Amino acid sequence: MTYIAVIQGRHWMALTTKNGSISRRMNHLIPGSNPSQKGSIYIWMLFTVTMVGIFLAAAGQVWQVKTQREKEKQLLIVGEQFRQAFMSYYNSASGGEKKFPKSLEDLLLDKRGPVPERHLRKIFIDPMTKSTEWGLVEEPPPEQSSGSSASVSRSDLGIIGVYSLSKEGPIKTGNFPEHYATFEEALTYQEWQFAYSLESSEDNTTQDKEQNASSQSGANSPFSSPGQASQNQTGSGLSSQGQTGQGQTG
Repeated sequence: MTYIAVIQGRHWMALTTKNGSISRRMNHLIPGSNPSQKGSIYIWMLFTVTMVGIFLAAAGQVWQVKTQREKEKQLLIVGEQFRQAFMSYYNSASGGEKKFPKSLEDLLLDKRGPVPERHLRKIFIDPMTKSTEWGLVEEPPPEQSSGSSASVSRSDLGIIGVYSLSKEGPIKTGNFPEHYATFEEALTYQEWQFAYSLESSEDNTTQDKEQNASSQSGANSPFSSPGQASQNQTGSGLSSQGQTGQGQTG
């Protein structure tokens, strides 16, 4: 039996060598497997793989944009907490003289007063860089008058805000709060500076005073409804008294 199997194997090899490769003999044995059909199947597979790749790339792009928008929201929330902390540190009554902190750690534990005070719970992680390292906005030097010769050294000034170290361009370009209006023209997240500005606080104070003054003047104005009502009541009283007096005189 072994001898017969060997003879048959040699006969098969001889036929294969004579008529062509093994694949060509299989093509004759298997119906419907001609080269033209194989080519069309290959083209359809290539088209399918290409379309799947395009859909995956589009889905990845959408996911990336959505993720970046979420990071922007977190950055705005964290940055606002930093700004509030700088404002609280500067306006702290227990600190005595109003000054800005020299480091972010000063916001965590303010030792200027008799009782330590915390203006920030912790140093937050930058959502864009996933790091606790932030860019620091330095306090601008005070304007010197023409007759003043005193100068302020850099070491006497503090920091007034933070910004992300990411150089990526932001997606959000509008609908910012009023004190973040400059963010609309930012080219990178480094231009999103969350700082407490004394100029903006003075402007807000001036606006509040003007609003209070206008409201008080409006209340005292004879054209306002409450004043007009009280004036009408007073006028009607005087009119009735005058009519009574005239009646008694007659």
